[in-house]
Amino acid sequence: MSTYADDFPADVPDLDELVRCERSGGSAPIVTLTIQRPEVMNCLSFPTLKRLRRLFAELAQDLSVRAIVITGAGDKAFCAGADLKERKTMPLERVPAFVLNIRRTMDDLANLPQPTIGAINGVAFGGGTELLLACDLRVAAPHAQLGLTETSLAIIPGAGGTQRLPRLIGRARAKELILTARRIDAQEAERIGLVNRIAPAGRLMETALELAQQIAENGPVAVRAAKAAIDHGCEEPMAQALETEARCYQRVLPTSDRLEALAAFAEKRKPRFEGR
Repeated sequence: MSTYADDFPADVPDLDELVRCERSGGSAPIVTLTIQRPEVMNCLSFPTLKRLRRLFAELAQDLSVRAIVITGAGDKAFCAGADLKERKTMPLERVPAFVLNIRRTMDDLANLPQPTIGAINGVAFGGGTELLLACDLRVAAPHAQLGLTETSLAIIPGAGGTQRLPRLIGRARAKELILTARRIDAQEAERIGLVNRIAPAGRLMETALELAQQIAENGPVAVRAAKAAIDHGCEEPMAQALETEARCYQRVLPTSDRLEALAAFAEKRKPRFEGR
């Protein structure tokens, strides 16, 4: 069976230091992933993509994790997109593999069973905005800026931007942002629905982790099932989507967590969910 590593040229290193992975939350773990390249605005290089994809593959199998927050190091950039200096010196024959992996990185993130939150600590352009679009929720610092700027470089968003953005904010608004390559601030991003909330100044990670904790306190099987119902159902006609919802509902019926929730309600106490 092939793995994510099979998509990379053999000489691309797998470096832990490019993305830090931290756990918090005790019995209801929350994982924070931090891209560690502030000197280049946390750009996505070949090795950074490999590290992200390895982490996503591991997290997809670790259902003890209740929620995932992804951010960038420093306070200037979440991620400024693809590493253009690397691309400039990249042999032409390697470019297709890079494009494949940046697209699959976003798909791996979007397909994680756990809810994901992008914490936007600065600029997020090009592939950085596409990384955020692959998250379920987005929290921005007041000084954050976003934009799919690829047309200004004579290319198009190629890692899901032309598809995920219109599904999130509507086709006309997405066309305006993509065709003009316009950058927008956090306030406009929140107004059009690209960002869920703006954190108070200096409290971005606290706000993102508070949101993650609110999710983590709920039944984890139910949270994953609800995410799947929304993600798959919203791409289907209503009748088919309601069948998708019914199948997802069936996943929670035999769980111990559902019985625990009923018992906790009857006993007037907080439920203790175990994810089974």
